[in-house]
Amino acid sequence: MEQRASLKKSKRWVIKIGSALLTRDGQGLNLDGIAAWVEQMVQLKKDGVEIVLVSSGAVAEGMCRLGLTTRPHALHELQAAAAVGQMGLVQAYESRFSAHDMHTAQVLLTHDDLSNRERYLNARSTIRTLLDMGVIPVINENDTVVTEEIRFGDNDTLAALAANLIEADHMIILTDQSGLFDKNPRLFDDAQLINEANANDQQLDAMVGDTDSAGTLGRGGMATKLRAARLAARSGTSTVIAYGREENVLQRLRQGEQLGTLLIAEQAASTARKQWLASHLQIRGQLVLDDGAVKVLKESGRSLLAVGVKSVTGKFNRGEMVACIDLKGNEIARGLINYNSDEVNKIKGQATDKIESLLGYIDEDEMIHRDNLVLS
Repeated sequence: MEQRASLKKSKRWVIKIGSALLTRDGQGLNLDGIAAWVEQMVQLKKDGVEIVLVSSGAVAEGMCRLGLTTRPHALHELQAAAAVGQMGLVQAYESRFSAHDMHTAQVLLTHDDLSNRERYLNARSTIRTLLDMGVIPVINENDTVVTEEIRFGDNDTLAALAANLIEADHMIILTDQSGLFDKNPRLFDDAQLINEANANDQQLDAMVGDTDSAGTLGRGGMATKLRAARLAARSGTSTVIAYGREENVLQRLRQGEQLGTLLIAEQAASTARKQWLASHLQIRGQLVLDDGAVKVLKESGRSLLAVGVKSVTGKFNRGEMVACIDLKGNEIARGLINYNSDEVNKIKGQATDKIESLLGYIDEDEMIHRDNLVLS
């Protein structure tokens, strides 16, 4: 119950809606359902929840528009269906959010965008800026350009990576099943819903098993949702898998009602991200900081600004890991840098309002944002 109650207090959700829900099991866009989910998301937004929406449905809607009854296997046919379907999907969200005086933004991503450190930072900065502006980002895989090697394979995984990107408190996966069961409910009448479990509980693997099926519309079944929940848990994000057609499902989850399956992350998002930053990335350079910057980082937990940087060593690109050292050579922090080494050399020691005139542009106000920085 305590874990469910955390949904009442959480401030940032990634909400993923599956293809079968969005397209009335393949019969065209479920406009009534979209309107209902949008209304619930608008209310969540008014309650102070930042929302990133990961929407399936582009390929399925394209299939419907093109008169296809089975999901294409050829990549170019999938890409064509996605390109056609994306038009209707975006229009549906835009019109319904606009009716509530809310703006949306389309964000199309590939796996390459999030594995490349510079693109990762760019995507993160853009989405966080949209959230700061009160905009609802609508994320989908860029199906029209992906190849087999870089595709996410399903929007459950994409939602989990988005949760990592924005450090979401919860990921909500709305699907056409009531949650995770101890056995396949389509085959066994005595299947029991799992209300709550640790995302990394290995006993769950046997429960999703080989009998799991994704159907004809989507690419991810319950096993994929479990893998996505575990991926999200690495960033400290807990996941709820719930029946999307349940009346007022998002509001009821917000109130802590026991709907669906809650898969709990073992540690908080901030802790998980700090551990990831501290241990999984190779240091590419060093920044020597003045005493004032060292004090700010250690005592105030604020971002590192260019004005506090005395010198730089190493060759690095935007998004790579650098160490921050004091004037005595002691490492005091490390983090993901917002500028490459040549740019840092030009703006070190300068006030933020001078960056644009020195470089001709400005990527970020901070040299290293506090969310991308961990004390040593």
